[in-house]
Amino acid sequence: MKSWDLPSILEQQDIKSQPITESELDSLQALAGSYEALFNRRARLYKEKGLAGKELNELDIKALILEHYTFLKRPILIWEDQIFIGNAKKTVAEVAHFLKQGV
Repeated sequence: MKSWDLPSILEQQDIKSQPITESELDSLQALAGSYEALFNRRARLYKEKGLAGKELNELDIKALILEHYTFLKRPILIWEDQIFIGNAKKTVAEVAHFLKQGV
């Protein structure tokens, strides 16, 4: 996020100190298309809970994200009806291109 020249009008939420609410998560899911798209399988708790071998449905994933912030892929950038999730190289490049177009 530091490499992006984010407009000052963007609102930032520190989910460690201000946890995401169920309604906020539902809004993210509506933009992303699924809770799965928002789910961080690299979270330390994912391994500690032994979730790798389990089949998780959308409600399971939603509950896990609400249980602990590390299950939410970060960062998430929302602009109008656009959502960018995570910090994969492809996503970072998409955000950079999007911001160059003039948010």
